Amino acid sequence: MRGLAQYEGVAVDRIRSATRDSFAELIDRVVSTCPSFVIIAGDLYDGDWNDFNTGLFFVDQMRRLRLKNIGAYVLYGNHDAHSQITKRLVLPDNVHEFSHSKVQTHLVDAHNVALHGRSYPKRDVNENLSRDYPTPFESKFNIGVLHTGLGGMGGHANYAPCGLEELVNKGYDYWALGHVHTRQILNAHPHVVFPGNLQGRHINEDGPRSASLVTVENGRVEDIEEWECDVVRWQRLVISVDGFDSYDQVTTSVGEVLTEVLADNDRSRVTAVRVQLTGSTPLHGRLVSSTDAHKENIQALSLDIGGDALWVEKVEVQTRPPKASKPDSDTQETIADLAQLLGASAKDPELFELISNEFSDMVSKLHIDVKSEMESSEGSYSQLVMEHQQSELLERVLERVSYQLAGERKDAS
Repeated sequence: MRGLAQYEGVAVDRIRSATRDSFAELIDRVVSTCPSFVIIAGDLYDGDWNDFNTGLFFVDQMRRLRLKNIGAYVLYGNHDAHSQITKRLVLPDNVHEFSHSKVQTHLVDAHNVALHGRSYPKRDVNENLSRDYPTPFESKFNIGVLHTGLGGMGGHANYAPCGLEELVNKGYDYWALGHVHTRQILNAHPHVVFPGNLQGRHINEDGPRSASLVTVENGRVEDIEEWECDVVRWQRLVISVDGFDSYDQVTTSVGEVLTEVLADNDRSRVTAVRVQLTGSTPLHGRLVSSTDAHKENIQALSLDIGGDALWVEKVEVQTRPPKASKPDSDTQETIADLAQLLGASAKDPELFELISNEFSDMVSKLHIDVKSEMESSEGSYSQLVMEHQQSELLERVLERVSYQLAGERKDAS
């Protein structure tokens, strides 16, 4: 979870520990259910550790499994590749790691299972690792464990590229896949499954996050149960303020929606929301010119409604002004000149490249939390610059400056 350093509050404290808490929630379920074993298909860690507490936490959770005689089979992916993790701890003897140098098979004789997999030797693995996986072992339930982009699904980097048909035709009974963060069952019999990640890390990973409990009977998958383990659930709220002419109407409407959302969610987890205001309203200028103030007001409102169970991550203003009366001739002339200037800028790639380079240089000097915040600000000026969407950027600038000009003319009259 990045970008939280600037925030305070009990809900934010819960969000900061969410990835560990969701893993502990998974182990709680495993300990109470006692499945035959656990498979982790990569990205257990995210790069190097800041300290040993990360590794110690994992060791302690694996110790809990050992007390129940439950084994864990761990494959490392791009985020925790062999070359990425420089701090190593001795893991409990119930933890079995897949080799990073070659495909390795672990036999679980007590359950007549063969698990085949290979950990990443480096972060960027561009070769098809599945081609080296062995033919299925006879009279065993064969599981392929693979960290793969499977063609770049969901916008994820296409590491260890391979095709679904290739996995299906391998002859295994089940494929436990990692890397793609959204739960997907891509094929049945043989099952090819991305269980997704345990905890959404930001607004683009909204909705339930889970693990999968697989039930096998007589060598055949009979059921795959989704175990929701997330302790923070991200949600987008699109709220229309169309026609509203007072800010009290905005806060009332937002409050009603937040109350409904909280009622629909389990208060044992934090509901983290991004509020997007839409519609045509006379308040447009006020909203776009003081987004931070509105965010603080709505955050205070959410605290009053939900306490530590509700948190507003961001407020996005996507409103538009109502069709205004015709401005005076001087304002029209100024706006026309501005539109002409911006139009010329849009057709000048060298100028926009210069602006982009200057902006990129400035961004490179910012703190990581600030950069993360900017990167997730959908539709913001900074995001439009970073994505080289000059036409939309200049249109937004023209709208904003035109509104300010019209307002200043009105105040002066």
